[in-house]
Amino acid sequence: MRIAVMGAGAIGGYFGAKLALSGQEVHFIARGEHLDELQRSGLRVESVDGDFAVAPGPGGVLATADPAGVGPVDIVMFCVKSYDTEVAAEQLAPMIGPSTGVISLQNGIDNEEKLVARLGPDHVMGGVAFIFAQRSGPGMIRHTGGARRIVFGELDGTSSTRASAFLEACQRAGFPAEISPDIRAALWSKFAFICAQAGLTAAVRLSIGEIRDAPESWALFRRVVDEALAAARAEGIDLPADQADRLVAMAAGLEADGRSSLHDDLVAGRRMELDALLGELVRRGRLHAIDVSASEALVAILRPWQKRNEPPVIDP
Repeated sequence: MRIAVMGAGAIGGYFGAKLALSGQEVHFIARGEHLDELQRSGLRVESVDGDFAVAPGPGGVLATADPAGVGPVDIVMFCVKSYDTEVAAEQLAPMIGPSTGVISLQNGIDNEEKLVARLGPDHVMGGVAFIFAQRSGPGMIRHTGGARRIVFGELDGTSSTRASAFLEACQRAGFPAEISPDIRAALWSKFAFICAQAGLTAAVRLSIGEIRDAPESWALFRRVVDEALAAARAEGIDLPADQADRLVAMAAGLEADGRSSLHDDLVAGRRMELDALLGELVRRGRLHAIDVSASEALVAILRPWQKRNEPPVIDP
């Protein structure tokens, strides 16, 4: 397949590298020092499952800042930060052919809506990634844990040739993947999990293991999950009755030193995805008159950090 990775950070970098190593033609859209290193030395991944590297050039890392130089592809793995969704979507046109699928693998639940507004419903697919990874430097990804699995599917729940082909590519690349017949339910389940995981690790600024060891904090984790699932059901999402128990059990099984990208961005002074996660949960909860007081408290704690980390506005 011809695959483009829009946003070659932690998630796009890890899964894109795996796909490239398996023989797929993978184009990484990047910028700055990261792009320079990808073009010069390729991509290196430090992984709990064993380190690996992908050399630059044909058969390896094909990196560029210009989507026009890539041309139409079969699949775009759309992995930019949620606050960059609309800007990045404007750059996709040269890579979109008649049957191109654009799979969002981002945090949040409204990225697909933004992509549909720009590209139309025929091209946009939903997806969730289960992995803990960070871009540790130019050309470097650090994979620290998680299931390293992706779930994706058509937004209308239908089967498609492009989804089946991409599933086969993932399987050849050696990481677990599956097609979901109800990707919206998968998106909301991941959203509930990540709001709790990201919100607590960022607000406490400690690992999930230390949060689990504090009964009050662990109870707050469950409250955020419950609030998100209540919002999902209010929007008509069909979820199992025990979904909250499943998500809490998943969190209980995480590596004790696990944190989140929201935590990492906070402590590194980078722009944060607070509005795409807990901010969006609070907005939708209020829309449906749902008690989201736990999520509101986390937003109140994290909002000053978000403001501190916002890039300066430069007048034109």
